Amino acid sequence: MPRPLKCRWVAYKPDVKFFKPAGIPLGKLEIVTLTLDEVEAIRLADYEGLYQEESAKKMNISRQTFGNIVLSARKKISDAIINGKAIKIEGGTIDYVGNMLTCKKCKH
Repeated sequence: MPRPLKCRWVAYKPDVKFFKPAGIPLGKLEIVTLTLDEVEAIRLADYEGLYQEESAKKMNISRQTFGNIVLSARKKISDAIINGKAIKIEGGTIDYVGNMLTCKKCKH
């Protein structure tokens, strides 16, 4: 049985939740789903340019877990770009509460 997921802190709430290739009807596309914690990992590592250790601290997870999350996100994004799939942003181990993001399990 796998370990329970640790709370992942997310400081970014995306305004756009869907991307698709131009000129192709959505009904003809496969959809890749990025979780909110994967988007946060990409934001911290690639957009903000932070090192994994610092990014992991900001998300309240281990460096190894952060590395696994960002690797998963990059694989999904590259799959969508190379194979012409749509990207949907939703879910993960967090939930929206008002203007704050919280863990579904511990409500932190």
